[in-house]
Amino acid sequence: MRWLAILWLFCAPFMAAVTYSQSRLPDYPPVVPGQALHFPSDHGAHPDFRTEWWYVTGWLQTADGTPLGFQVTFFRSRPPLDQTNPSRFAPKELLFAHAAVSDPVLGKLQDEQRAARAGFGLAEVAGNDTNVHIGAWSLQRDSGGTYRSVVQAREFTLELTLVPTQPLLLEGERGYSRKGPLAPQASYYYSQPQLKVSGALTRHGKREVIKGTAWLDHEWSSAMLDEHAVGWDWIGINFDDGGALMAFQIRNKAGGKFWAGGTLRRADGSVVALPASAVDFSPRRLWRSPRTGTEYPVSMHIHASDLTLDLVPLMDDQELDSRASTGAIYWEGAVTALHGANRVGRGYLELTGYFQRLGF
Repeated sequence: MRWLAILWLFCAPFMAAVTYSQSRLPDYPPVVPGQALHFPSDHGAHPDFRTEWWYVTGWLQTADGTPLGFQVTFFRSRPPLDQTNPSRFAPKELLFAHAAVSDPVLGKLQDEQRAARAGFGLAEVAGNDTNVHIGAWSLQRDSGGTYRSVVQAREFTLELTLVPTQPLLLEGERGYSRKGPLAPQASYYYSQPQLKVSGALTRHGKREVIKGTAWLDHEWSSAMLDEHAVGWDWIGINFDDGGALMAFQIRNKAGGKFWAGGTLRRADGSVVALPASAVDFSPRRLWRSPRTGTEYPVSMHIHASDLTLDLVPLMDDQELDSRASTGAIYWEGAVTALHGANRVGRGYLELTGYFQRLGF
């Protein structure tokens, strides 16, 4: 689901020192149903909208068979600042990035973040296709549809090539994804499941060849999280038979289901949009973070249409703690999807709003 409003947490460090005129705030366009997506232009940025992200998650395998999870994310935000300010230094567009490697041998994440205002050649995002970078971190899509990403972090370097093996998956109603009871509470949203991954992971001076399968989300919106909601649970699962499932549940203040939805692509290629009534997340096991004391339902039982799945994490400690920079604390990690005792797929589970309500 990856609802775009979480970007407001990332904007706070920039906006705290900026004053602006209420009469000159940006006029954010709404998300409306029936708006067709057009490619390749919609692979690129949508700078008029409040927030946007390109989110890649997946499973990797080293040459010796060691399983790893990974995440590479680029965010774009148009903050509520005076858009007529002529200064080249005015932060009219902010870019953020996050990358993480989940290694069960280490038992915890290796992760790092970047943040910058767009411009000056240091941080840029294109509007005609996927092409975003912050310094040496980048995600690009070529004319043939292949994505390439490079992340040079302190503890690791990722060099990834991600090749599509099936068509785009338009989430919700042909790319219009509802996130609440009101029509404007929505995003434009598509996914690229079943990406074939190859590349290299370098840690401690050792470069390892890696391969695997990934999932890419691209989502943009101007909406905010409903005042009655506290956070969400989201999954993106690549099934072993070639199918794919995106499902989410937004939770209310009591911890119950406020809104839900998803999209299922079956092995035969048919696609089913899932209404709120067809999706349910039930915790199976909780894990308490030794750092924040937060309890997360890292093992979940999922109902999605006629599917029933149990999600088992690659490792429990996949908590992202960014209080020193962005303020967001959530759990996001690699999971295996089981039907009964049998593995049927792999993907990622995201859990937000458990540390505290997302405050925007």
